Amino acid sequence: MLNKENIHKQLLSEIENRIQSLKLILNEMFEAASGTDAKSSAGDKHETGVAMAQLEQEKLTKQINELLKQQEILVRINPTIEHTKVGLGSLVQTNNGWYYFSVGIGTLNVENETVFALNPKAPIGEMLIGKSAGEKILFNGKTTEIVSVY
Repeated sequence: MLNKENIHKQLLSEIENRIQSLKLILNEMFEAASGTDAKSSAGDKHETGVAMAQLEQEKLTKQINELLKQQEILVRINPTIEHTKVGLGSLVQTNNGWYYFSVGIGTLNVENETVFALNPKAPIGEMLIGKSAGEKILFNGKTTEIVSVY
């Protein structure tokens, strides 16, 4: 049986690592941009490069903000609470694998098991919300049965 608290800790750690990696890249971009002159003899070519760098910085900032929102959601989840119905914070064992209803980060390897960190608003998440052990859903032509909910 998987330990939900270990999954939760690993997920928080994964998000923190992603945030720190993106912040490092962003800081390097800012340092590189501040080390160049505002104009060069290349003129338009330089301005295009600056604009592209600014767009990349904006994209990274959006990614960081999205990860911070996910981190906020995770901090509000108490992984010690046991669930009988699928909802935010539930660890769900199905015949097709394990799902941790939290944020949509993808797969984690915890205790030699693959766990899919799933946003409850994802299509399969919406179908599983409110269900209990023994119930089934049909998703993408495949039957998924809930074995247990923790």
